[in-house]
Amino acid sequence: MYKKFFGLKENPFNVNPDPRYLYLTPNTQEALACLTYGIETRKGFILLTGEVGTGKTTLINKLLEWLHKERVFTAFVFNPRLSVSQFFDFMMADFGIPCESRQKGQMLLKLNQWLLDRYQAGERAVLVVDEAQNLSPQMLEEIRLLTNLETSTEKLLQIVLAGQPELEQKLNQPQLRQLRQRITLRAKTRQLTLEETQGYIQERMRIAGAENPDIFSPEAIVAVHRFARGIPRVTNLLCEHALVSSFADQKNPVPAEIVEDVARDFDLDVVDPLAQAPPPAPALTLPSTGEPNGDHPLLIESLLQALNTLVDRLNQAESRVESDTERKT
Repeated sequence: MYKKFFGLKENPFNVNPDPRYLYLTPNTQEALACLTYGIETRKGFILLTGEVGTGKTTLINKLLEWLHKERVFTAFVFNPRLSVSQFFDFMMADFGIPCESRQKGQMLLKLNQWLLDRYQAGERAVLVVDEAQNLSPQMLEEIRLLTNLETSTEKLLQIVLAGQPELEQKLNQPQLRQLRQRITLRAKTRQLTLEETQGYIQERMRIAGAENPDIFSPEAIVAVHRFARGIPRVTNLLCEHALVSSFADQKNPVPAEIVEDVARDFDLDVVDPLAQAPPPAPALTLPSTGEPNGDHPLLIESLLQALNTLVDRLNQAESRVESDTERKT
């Protein structure tokens, strides 16, 4: 309902993990490069972890999009609450491997022959498991055993495990040490910085069709970063509802006070003492720019001015201490 008012062709902050909207921060580029490199070089196990809402599933969807373009065979398991037999059924069906028997031994024989055929044809197969922190130790061990499907020189099946940091904790359990030792590459998604939050918002606006990406005021972007704590999913929530409220009030660009109102509505202004939040955003006005990944001279200048002021105050304090010392002596 607000699209016409802001000059948008589609909603820029949908919660769906649309790979078109993947914003490539340096960290995201590094994680994606790690995943693609591991698959191309047949490294076997690859681990992707990150806090809730930091874009793991969006990154996985981008990876799957690339794999499909490269004509790589994929199986994507997004529901980890499966029994071993259900897991194998789902994997075989997603790979498109016909198997009449439901016995695990027969399934493994079929899978091994199919993977050998793919290998001899110069093709690759990738198994991606999302929300892997919810997998049982038994299921994780079954997945580990799949890496035994190999030639004398290379793994036949590449496996990507994606999950929250709890997955790393689970893999540190003694009974899973064999799986932990087989993980050759690790990638992580992280929270956005203030500058990345600005680029993230402007890039989503651009993809959604906005001719002017500066629909959020610089003060509003600082507020979004402060309340969302750099988490993309929460950023989407704040921005979506802020656009609705700004449309209702006929305000363009979106002001900071509307973002603050939305944050209060969702109790985002309540500090969670257990949350590992990034440092609070500086109280600076971000310069408007059409280059979301560009440098910000005004921001740097403001930081330098603040640093110079701090140095002056320290020098003044040091002078006062020296004067007091001289008077006492």
